[in-house]
Amino acid sequence: FVGVWIARYLGPEQFGIFNYAIAFVALFLPIANLGLDSIVVREIVRFPSSKDEILGTVFVLKFFSGILIFISVLAAIILVRPEDTLIQCLVGITAGGIIFQAFDTIDIWFESQVASKYTVYIKNISFLIMTIFKIVLIVIKAPLLAFAWAGFADIAIGAVGMTFVYKLKGYFLSRWRTDFVFGKKLLRESWPLMFSGTFVLINMQIDKIMLGEIAENKEVGLFAAASRLSEIWYFVPMMFGTSVAPILTKTGDEDRISYYDRLQDVYNVMTLFAFAIAVPITFVSGKVIDIIYGPGYSPASHMLAVHIWSSIFIFHVSIRSRALVIEGKQRFIAIFAFFTMVFNIILNWVLIPLYGGVGASYASLLSWMLCVLLVPYLSRETSESVKMFFKSLVLYDCIKRLRNG
Repeated sequence: FVGVWIARYLGPEQFGIFNYAIAFVALFLPIANLGLDSIVVREIVRFPSSKDEILGTVFVLKFFSGILIFISVLAAIILVRPEDTLIQCLVGITAGGIIFQAFDTIDIWFESQVASKYTVYIKNISFLIMTIFKIVLIVIKAPLLAFAWAGFADIAIGAVGMTFVYKLKGYFLSRWRTDFVFGKKLLRESWPLMFSGTFVLINMQIDKIMLGEIAENKEVGLFAAASRLSEIWYFVPMMFGTSVAPILTKTGDEDRISYYDRLQDVYNVMTLFAFAIAVPITFVSGKVIDIIYGPGYSPASHMLAVHIWSSIFIFHVSIRSRALVIEGKQRFIAIFAFFTMVFNIILNWVLIPLYGGVGASYASLLSWMLCVLLVPYLSRETSESVKMFFKSLVLYDCIKRLRNG
């Protein structure tokens, strides 16, 4: 609600500038994260007695990578927009939050214990505080930069809160230890995930960057408004994947047949949920945009009606990536993400000059479709995921299977 209020307050032009800055920083986030999260969850589940060495090593790796990426982001935006001081300031403030990403190491611990509720509590409290602050900014008619500072403060408060909860549960950061040998092992395993995360983020943000360079800031604002209503649902596969990853890991170690049965059930749930979102929004996209954003954003309704169907494929890809990590095939995640990114860039390059934000919406949908239906056939080891996707599309069988399970 407040995000929509901010969009209405700023208008398509300034909202487009704001989202361009956010998208630019987002391109670098997976590199700072180093692709470690899923690997570390797996390691903690398998070696719980080594948690302090694992967590300490991951924190140090993320902290120093965050500093390096922060400097890199500033250098990149100065090169891309050398005379645009507003964009440079917005990117600099937003990028400052990357350094605090090291504290997400605590979140990894809770995730490995299937106790992510503590992370949710803290982030919701931080979100509530900053939501109230953003309302104040709107009321006092604050400038655009103030909203960037609010986003930075949100991340900083979340980091402090995570540290507090970790201590409250009886754990101590002072017990963390750094093991450089283990750190090298982690980086050897995680680099495919780092690159795949980078490719995925480029795939999801490049449309805004290309719209800003090829079209205009207003078109970025319209597309950002539409895609936000579509992407808001992406927490579902992330949340679901976080919850089932430890269970799938243990099942896969014990019984591969049961593992694939459970994985198919997860795919089924995700497909059912995606259809439940996409179908109604397609028919009411015009009313949704007008009611939420106002008539100034009405051209975004067509973008929303197209972009929402990407969720069918993105939900599947999110779970598929978790499964590939569990199976030790994470190198394919990077390969798949790379080809998807290439498809999206080419499609955006062709469609944006012709159709603007609508073209970017089609480019996103088609690239994710190819990621699910075509790219896995690059290897026999991954082609089975296409069959599992088609099985999940048989909604009647999915519902019947879930009821019996």
